[in-house]
Amino acid sequence: MRWLKVMMAVCIIAVSLNPGMAFGEIENISSLKNLLSSFDDRGINSRDLAFFLVTHNYDATPVGSYVEVKLNGVVYLLIPNGESSRSV
Repeated sequence: MRWLKVMMAVCIIAVSLNPGMAFGEIENISSLKNLLSSFDDRGINSRDLAFFLVTHNYDATPVGSYVEVKLNGVVYLLIPNGESSRSV
């Protein structure tokens, strides 16, 4: 499960390094990162992750093996590790 948290955090941090982001966007990304790091589910898949995010008022859509999250007109891709074939 630690890998899921690490991978999601890495994805969010990599996307948030855009220097042109407004303060509101950074605040939303920070909230999303905090939410994801508080959620612990080893077998989560893209549909489960999208459902979890939607229940917390995020615009999330499962697309194949990843989730698209739209924040302030920017689309972020999250890939849950529950669908990964490697063992942790």
